[in-house]
Amino acid sequence: MEAAPSRCLFLLFLITCELSPDTAAEIQDSSDGPSASQEPVWLTDVPAAIEFIAAAEVAVIGFFQDVEIPAVSTFHSMVQKFQDVAFGISSDPEVWAHYNITGNTISLFRLVDNEQLDLETEDPESMDATKLSRFLEINSLRLVTEYNPVTVIGLFNSMIQIHLLLIMNKASPEYEENMLKYQKAAKLFQGKILFILVDSGVKENGKVISFFKLKETQLPALAIYRTADDQWDTLPGAEVSEERVQNFCEGFLEGKWPVSVRLKGKQVVLSSSLCIFSFLLNKNSLGSTGFD
Repeated sequence: MEAAPSRCLFLLFLITCELSPDTAAEIQDSSDGPSASQEPVWLTDVPAAIEFIAAAEVAVIGFFQDVEIPAVSTFHSMVQKFQDVAFGISSDPEVWAHYNITGNTISLFRLVDNEQLDLETEDPESMDATKLSRFLEINSLRLVTEYNPVTVIGLFNSMIQIHLLLIMNKASPEYEENMLKYQKAAKLFQGKILFILVDSGVKENGKVISFFKLKETQLPALAIYRTADDQWDTLPGAEVSEERVQNFCEGFLEGKWPVSVRLKGKQVVLSSSLCIFSFLLNKNSLGSTGFD
C-alpha cells in the first residue's frame, strides 16, 4: 500500500483553479435559467414555511421586517437569476422565532444535509448583489451536485465529511440513465454522504481524475473519500447501478478496506495525511459561508 498525495493538495487545486471562459459561461447560464418571471412565495406562518422548505432541494427565505428596504429589491433580482431555487419571504414573528432569526437576513435551506445557512452581512438593509449571488452559488448543494470550482467551496463547508464522486462524461450516451440511478442511490444516503458529479469531458476536471490515479479508459468510475482523515477508495470502470453504488458506500461507511477489492478485485490506494483544509476555510477570502 503506497502513500497518496495529501488531501490538502487536492483541495488546493480544486479551490484555486481558474475557470476557463467556456466553463465560467456554462456556470453562469445554469444559474440564469429561463427568462420567465418568478416571484417569491409569501410565508405567513410556520407550517407554510416548513412545507415550503421540505418541498425543495434548495430553498431560500428572505426574512424582512420592512419589505421596502433596498435588500428586498436585491433579493427579487436573485429570484430571476436562480430559477432552479425556491424563494420565499416572511415577515411573520413566529416564523422568525422558529428559525432563530433576530434581524433582517437571508437564509438558505438544503435538503441534502438539512443545513440552514444565514448570510452574514454588515448592512442587511442594503445587501450587495454580488455577495448574495456568490453565497447562493456556493451553497446551493443538491442530492447530486455537479462539481465546479464554485460549488466545491460549499461542498467542503458542509458538515457531511464523506463525498462520493461519479466521474463520467456528460456527453456519453449512458449519461442520462446513469444519472437517474445515481440520484436514486443518493436518496439512500441523504445526510451521510454528499453525491457529486464530475464531468470528465471538462478539461479542467482532469486534475480530479489524476488525483485519484484514474485513467480515461477506466471511466466511468466512482471515487469516495472522507475529509476527516483523508481515507479514500476508487472503483474504476464501475457499472453505475443503484445496488453497486449502495454496496460501495456501505462498505466504506462500515470500514471494509479496501471496498474496491471486495467489489472489483483490484487494489486501490488509501491515504491518511495531515489536513490543512481548516486553514483554507478560515482564510479571509472564504469565511464560514464563502465570504469575508
